Amino acid sequence: MKYAEELKRSMNYMGKKPKSIFLGQAVEVAGTAMSNTLKEVPKNKLHEFPVTEEMQMGVTIGLLMQDLIPISIYPRWNFLILAANQLINHLDKLNEMTKNQYKSKAIIRTSVGSEFPLHPQSQHVGDFSGAFKKISKTLNIVNLKKPEMIFPEYKKAFNRKDGVSTILVEYGDYYNLK
Repeated sequence: MKYAEELKRSMNYMGKKPKSIFLGQAVEVAGTAMSNTLKEVPKNKLHEFPVTEEMQMGVTIGLLMQDLIPISIYPRWNFLILAANQLINHLDKLNEMTKNQYKSKAIIRTSVGSEFPLHPQSQHVGDFSGAFKKISKTLNIVNLKKPEMIFPEYKKAFNRKDGVSTILVEYGDYYNLK
């Protein structure tokens, strides 16, 4: 299957699960390439957020503490860095801070922005995977460079029982090329 098709398959898989909930920018309404992968997810599971990245991550943490599995969508790494306080100081250390009271996890979906056919400038194409791997204690950061990686990695992130949250990094240029 192709890259975008595998993303859609993954979103549909998680969308059928009772505990899943999707939140972020361009989740309920069109606006990014990621929006197209959510078209078949039940509408009651999609929750649109304004451009409030740190608040979105705080809500993500609150949802997982309610025994839900949030799929928190940040269309670009450059936007996700605005949520770094909640991501690194809270989500990354939640199990430690609560003495493992919360063995829940979140799935963070982000991407390295596409440069083709139109380059959106450097504030939209950053890949901060390496930096976040260095500063996080527990986050599982997976770079989805091949279509065949996508569904197994999303399924693994959704079904894990160890309380580890996963950041799945997509590549915008691959949506139409692979």
